[in-house]
Amino acid sequence: MILDLHAHSIKSDDGRAKVKNYCQWISAKNIPIDGFVLTEHRQFDDESDYSELGQTFGLTILKGAEVETEYGHVLVFGVTPALQDAFDFSNIHLALADVIAACKAHNAVAVPCHPGRKRVGMSAHLEEFGVPEGVEIVEIYNGGSRDNEDQVSIDMAQTLGYRGIGGSDAHIVSHIGRCGTRFEHPIANEQELVAALQQGAFEAIKMQAADAENSA
Repeated sequence: MILDLHAHSIKSDDGRAKVKNYCQWISAKNIPIDGFVLTEHRQFDDESDYSELGQTFGLTILKGAEVETEYGHVLVFGVTPALQDAFDFSNIHLALADVIAACKAHNAVAVPCHPGRKRVGMSAHLEEFGVPEGVEIVEIYNGGSRDNEDQVSIDMAQTLGYRGIGGSDAHIVSHIGRCGTRFEHPIANEQELVAALQQGAFEAIKMQAADAENSA
């Protein structure tokens, strides 16, 4: 099963894609993914229920979040009301250690995203803050990466012993599915996603075919 673990809709302040349009694009362009995770900036979208939309298009649509720390941006999977009470998702000055600790306490997973990117990536802050404790997974393939940013992420992950995921970081419809994560077993909900990430039963992949379709 392949999921794009990093996508944004119009719920994010810089997102320009409706979730239904993502589904339509995946179907029309035969993008080789089985679903995606909406990781809206600095929030968790409690309001939206995409289960019916997912059934209509045969896609798994899950929800997470993308928060901001002194080490850059971090994806959070397995968000619950208790986790939302543990820290303020809208705070742009979160401490990564606090996010990781809260996630571990509430059976969620924190994943630094696009870590090879300047300013908002983890690698840019290692010299100042040192190697953070508790990181186990980072995003090594990001569909919005430029130049050698993914290679920086891959090198950092190999050096520090992190596992890697992939996500498109889509903000517009045509970017969905550029990168993804292949899981060994089917995933139907956020709890199963968390379990698969904790077990390490996944690998990051780039979808070159999706890139070709998107540029058509």
